[in-house]
Amino acid sequence: MAQRVDATNPGDREGAIVTAENAVKGGRLIVMPTDTLYGIGCDAFDNAAVEALLQAKHRGPDMPVPVLIGSWETVEGLVAEFSAHLRRLVEAFWPGGLSLVVPQAPSLPWNLGDTRGTVMLRMPNHPIAIDLLQRTGPMAVSSANVSGQPPATTVAMAEDQLGDSVAVYLDGGEATIGEPSTIVDLAGHRPRILREGAISAEQIGEVLQMPASELRSKS
Repeated sequence: MAQRVDATNPGDREGAIVTAENAVKGGRLIVMPTDTLYGIGCDAFDNAAVEALLQAKHRGPDMPVPVLIGSWETVEGLVAEFSAHLRRLVEAFWPGGLSLVVPQAPSLPWNLGDTRGTVMLRMPNHPIAIDLLQRTGPMAVSSANVSGQPPATTVAMAEDQLGDSVAVYLDGGEATIGEPSTIVDLAGHRPRILREGAISAEQIGEVLQMPASELRSKS
């Protein structure tokens, strides 16, 4: 039976986050708030939990699960190289609505799907999410909806779609941005935008000193 806990009330927040933390460390799925949308998540290194996450979303391994982290320092242990482009984007936009696809450290014992040696990382700009992630470590987190259905901006929307496949629903209020993060691929020969969302190509281009049209180019 799924449990909903409320972290919007300061008096209840610690208990709610601990309940979610215990679920994650116990190999179960949770729904959590982020700045962009609600996410369904689990311990990134628990391969059985990641498989359960994909099943809850009715999604296959061909769409790998992103990883959320709670600090800049965590990045260095997860990536093959902390490149100049990665450093500039992290410093400019994290925490925030920017997801970065980078070559992952070769020794990581996780299975996030068909990643082809990459991982998509983000640090969300949400105090409840950051608090939880600093306790749990990296979490595999995808949008809290069944594939093909509208993404959830409230915990109730997520619960309507995911039901008892999730152990704990952590209520952090309505998602403030309500649109997906922008995804930038740093794994190729040059940076390119895979999905434009919460942060514009122009903002990213300014930081990388590249024209937005080049970032949007598929070739």
